[in-house]
Amino acid sequence: MNRNFLFIAVLLCAMLAPLISNAHVKWFTEEAASKESIENILSPFFIAFALLVAVVLAAIPQLLPWLMNLETAKKMEDKLAGLRIYSRHLLKYGTALALAIQSFSGAMFAPEFIMTEPWEPMAFWLAIVLLLIPHHYATKLASIVLIALFITVWSGSGWFHMLDYGFYIAIFFVLLVGKTKWENWGFPFLYLGTGLSLCWVAVEKWVYPAMTLDIIERHTVPTFGFEPSIFIVMAAFIEFVVGYLLVVGILNRLLAALVTILFILTSTLFGITEIIGHAMIHVILIIFIIEGVSFYYPPIRMHKSRIDQMIFVFLNFIFVLATFILIYYRFA
Repeated sequence: MNRNFLFIAVLLCAMLAPLISNAHVKWFTEEAASKESIENILSPFFIAFALLVAVVLAAIPQLLPWLMNLETAKKMEDKLAGLRIYSRHLLKYGTALALAIQSFSGAMFAPEFIMTEPWEPMAFWLAIVLLLIPHHYATKLASIVLIALFITVWSGSGWFHMLDYGFYIAIFFVLLVGKTKWENWGFPFLYLGTGLSLCWVAVEKWVYPAMTLDIIERHTVPTFGFEPSIFIVMAAFIEFVVGYLLVVGILNRLLAALVTILFILTSTLFGITEIIGHAMIHVILIIFIIEGVSFYYPPIRMHKSRIDQMIFVFLNFIFVLATFILIYYRFA
């Protein structure tokens, strides 16, 4: 059993590595954004693959009981449960570390947002210092400063662009509501914000495939024998599925562990830009590894029987996929 589980994990790492390596294509290409026609996006292959993915996702609720009954899974659950008391501290100090790494490169929140005004580094470092102070009022003040800085970047880049980084809003919310009656809403919102951000970034690859194709060619990213255009569609689907599963509350620990490993591996391909851009994501994923869905009532639990869960996941995935594509394409 344990060997089979390890083999599956290694296989998923190999399949996902090229996907994660170009998660934010804007960072690694100078190719102009060329919008694909909706007819080419919704190709017969795209539709068939979407249905296949929906069927596979619908089958996952049937596999979860078997997976959770593995002795390895039970031991892991017990060990990680003891670390949950540190989750909020990890987010607080991990955010300070990730922001400090960004500031040393002259950027804030992402490599593409360079600090240009003299007051921006001071405000950024004020927030970092406040996060290091072990008091919840300092944490709340830091979140307010970061929200103001994020709004500044938002006003300059536009709301459409900043949806790639929607998980920051979730982070600020968690930091702000600590030690309040809304505290229990924090981490579920973090799951939602991170999952939706991953879904949003995935759609970019379908709408602007030329950018991803440029990365594949420039960095000789392996496509495992598939045509690059086909591989881009499949890779974006995998990324979209990761985000979707985080939102619906399925395989959160496994997904978080795999993506964390892959971010580390792909830093050897893109170097410092990868480290700067994804440090914050690392912190979030480590929290997901520790927490699982301990505090989160995922939507799938609204349905008690396995058949109902399967139908829900299948139909909901198709609906969410269509909604994201429609909204992204309309405003792209």
